[in-house]
Amino acid sequence: MQPLVTILIPNYKTLDLTKLCLRLIRKRTDFTKAHVIVIDNDSQDESLDYLRTVSWIELIERKAIPGESPVQSHARALDMALERVTTPYVLSIHTDTLIKHPKWLEFLITEIEKNPIIAGVGSWKLEDKPMIKRFLKHMERNIQRIYYRLTGNHQHGLEGIGKNYYYLRSHCAMYRMDLIRKLNLHFGDGDMVAGKDMHKRLIEAGHHMTFLPSEILIPYLDHVNHATTILNPHLSTRQKSVDKGLRRIQKSLARMNAKEILADVSLDR
Repeated sequence: MQPLVTILIPNYKTLDLTKLCLRLIRKRTDFTKAHVIVIDNDSQDESLDYLRTVSWIELIERKAIPGESPVQSHARALDMALERVTTPYVLSIHTDTLIKHPKWLEFLITEIEKNPIIAGVGSWKLEDKPMIKRFLKHMERNIQRIYYRLTGNHQHGLEGIGKNYYYLRSHCAMYRMDLIRKLNLHFGDGDMVAGKDMHKRLIEAGHHMTFLPSEILIPYLDHVNHATTILNPHLSTRQKSVDKGLRRIQKSLARMNAKEILADVSLDR
């Protein structure tokens, strides 16, 4: 039976998260519907050694290009795997995207198949915050937008405005492959963050992109934001952010019962 979705997962030096990510996929995914491609981004460490032992994934070992940024490396890894996709849908996730529900993939497929005009579904930000905090943040952004509009200030970095438009982020973004081929799209188009230009071009072509709210998506999967940067401090310039991120990772792993999953080596076979 031909799978419906190819799942693309770039890896870079996140051994335990990579193990957890893959084992949760193995445990909670119907593999008649999915094929998994993992792209190692020249880790040269234990995470690559581990990936070579996982029997149920297709592994691509990508060599880094001198001078490329982490953003470019990530997008180019996805594009390398995109060339091998033969399924109707493609889904990008990160090694810090952690699956929680056995029907997670069916949920995403149902969302993208609701209407033929939908070209992609996924997440902008996946945050498990109390509703009151989300509401207050929403109000703060609206006030900022009004203030900048009244003052005529266009030199700001507010989310969702101008060049900072919302797009499906690669920690959870599913697309129709026929449209990607038809429009000759790539994750690294425009040398932007993975998927940003792809999102814009799909909309310009008259298609719809569905953002799934955190409160709807989180029962199915979680995202430990910026985990690769946090676990590889040389990629970050702020020690405070690294320390805060490590605490957040520890909380996420505790919620996912990570110790039990990491102990179950049978999920690699």
